[in-house]
Amino acid sequence: MREKSRLQYEVIKNQNTNHNANGILADQIIKLTDYASSGKYPGELRRIVYYAEFLNHTYVYLTNNIEAPAYQIALLYKYRWHVEQFFKWIKQHLEIKSFWGTTEGAVRIQIFTAIIAYCMVAIVEHDLHLNRSTYEVLRVLSASLLDKTPVRDIFFKETNMDENDIQLKLNFF
Repeated sequence: MREKSRLQYEVIKNQNTNHNANGILADQIIKLTDYASSGKYPGELRRIVYYAEFLNHTYVYLTNNIEAPAYQIALLYKYRWHVEQFFKWIKQHLEIKSFWGTTEGAVRIQIFTAIIAYCMVAIVEHDLHLNRSTYEVLRVLSASLLDKTPVRDIFFKETNMDENDIQLKLNFF
């Protein structure tokens, strides 16, 4: 977990910090001294200070993993952040409201299907040079799902409509 700003602790042991080439500034074994914190976790923790040069930012991680190299722990947190960013993107862009199946395979298929649909809409926007956001293109396409009009005609006929007609069509669903 990331260290909170008011965390109270005492350093029991400083590990070897020859990791500066990897961005590791400190590798310490600590014990929490605050009454509430030490009650929740009475054992020893490892505190790793990592400097991300490409972001020009310092991160402090706490872990109970004593054996793994400090740089590996910093990388694990970095990869975890990428996974969290990916799921945030899914929530914001794919708009999956609920899953029809709850098994791992069913959830995977539904997420993959949503990603494929999103990519196809992005390709349509790119290839037709629509200069609209993928969200706008998706709204127009969803409003004309049952229409047999070619996709190119849907967008280029719309440019001839006035603003009220476009708004009526977009608010249909």
